[in-house]
Amino acid sequence: MAIVKTERHPDLPPPASEAGVIGWLRNNLVSSPLNAILTVISIYVIWVALSNLLSYAFINANFAGDTRADCTDSGACWVFIKVRFGQIMYGFYPAEERWRVDIGYVLGAIGLFGILSDWVKNKKWPTIYMFAIYPVICYFLFSGGYFGLPTVETSEWGGLFLTLVLASVSIFVALPLGVVLALGRRSEMPVVRMLCVGFIELIRGVPLITVLFMASVMLPLFMPEGVNFDKLVRALVGMSLFSAAYMAEVVRGGLQAIPKGQMEASNSLGLGFWQAMRLIILPQALKISIPSIVNTFIGLFKDTTLVLIIGLLDLLSIVKAGTTDKEWLGMATEGYVFVAATFWVFCFGMSRYSIWLENKLHTGHKR
Repeated sequence: MAIVKTERHPDLPPPASEAGVIGWLRNNLVSSPLNAILTVISIYVIWVALSNLLSYAFINANFAGDTRADCTDSGACWVFIKVRFGQIMYGFYPAEERWRVDIGYVLGAIGLFGILSDWVKNKKWPTIYMFAIYPVICYFLFSGGYFGLPTVETSEWGGLFLTLVLASVSIFVALPLGVVLALGRRSEMPVVRMLCVGFIELIRGVPLITVLFMASVMLPLFMPEGVNFDKLVRALVGMSLFSAAYMAEVVRGGLQAIPKGQMEASNSLGLGFWQAMRLIILPQALKISIPSIVNTFIGLFKDTTLVLIIGLLDLLSIVKAGTTDKEWLGMATEGYVFVAATFWVFCFGMSRYSIWLENKLHTGHKR
């Protein structure tokens, strides 16, 4: 008589050599003799590079002190960053008024948390706050002259503060303007299409330095007599228009990736053009374009360093100016390393958020 076992035998754990850290090392680093050799060479190169970097930046570095005399030649002199930290962060903004900038940072962080976080389900009010209320608060808070706040001219703005102002305002203006330009370029009205195409191709055909220079020099010539824009406003106009042209092409690429049947289905539901765009077409196009949109934002953030040509001292410019001080000659390496690390933190943060947002909005159509 045959005996049939009806109970399923419990699964055995995978071999130790195929799971966990050991399995990952075996499959990724030493899966073949060639990979093993390349792994050894890579580890050696990384060790040599990191050992010298860590020794220069941390082990033998100088952190304490207030003057150049407190630094040695064995490592980095972070005393320079320590002494100039206030100027690097705020430019020439009066020290007793810097609390206004800090409050602006806190209010902005609260608004961004409301828009970007999953904890806040209704995005309507955070969006209205960031695009309509927050800019007004920042204008009165940073410039002063109202509610008893002393006036601080934009010529005193600088450092990381100015970099964030340039980047954030340009990003908030470029995205919606780029969407409008992308829709206009696809419009069936010849005049609208020609105007949008002409603007996009004109702006994309010249470098940002040229746009900034023209915005600083020629923009006042188109204004009525007696009307003059602040230098910072001119820079914001130039950077926003430049970024909007590139953003328009990014969004247009997303719109072209949407099948024509989506619009036809929208029409069959009785939706008008703008309803279909707002509810069906644009959400899909923007989701597809997330990597390119964030890439444009990252490029814009780094391009803020070009405002030096019109006399604005952003983060890089203020550090470069500090290294020309006779007391701190030779501190360019420390200054540029600090600037590079700061830019990397912001750009890497935007990159990681875009990856998280892509995964969150993933609906199974990714290839």
